[in-house]
Amino acid sequence: MIRNLLAGLLAFVGLSAAQGPQTFTGTINDHLCATGGGHAQMRMGPTDAECVTACVIAHDAMYVLVDGKNVYGLSDQMTPEKFAAQRVSVVGVLDAKTRTIHVESMAAAR
Repeated sequence: MIRNLLAGLLAFVGLSAAQGPQTFTGTINDHLCATGGGHAQMRMGPTDAECVTACVIAHDAMYVLVDGKNVYGLSDQMTPEKFAAQRVSVVGVLDAKTRTIHVESMAAAR
């Protein structure tokens, strides 16, 4: 019984540690252009940044972080507007099931 309790406690501690904040670096995009072929196809504005913002406003798109191979949803949908089409570092906790980062902070990448 104690061995089972200890094993369960160790598993819980391991899961808790794995779910702490991480830093993700990538480009702020909208989910339509990030998964649908890019800005050349939609071209909602003269620049990529304007296209990202326009897609969010006009098509109810969501801001996402694209790191080259992965697309992550962002829990914060206000801060990314000022970083549209820019490279950023996002600190947050990843919900692996929904592929959403629960954003703690966001800043221009160095």
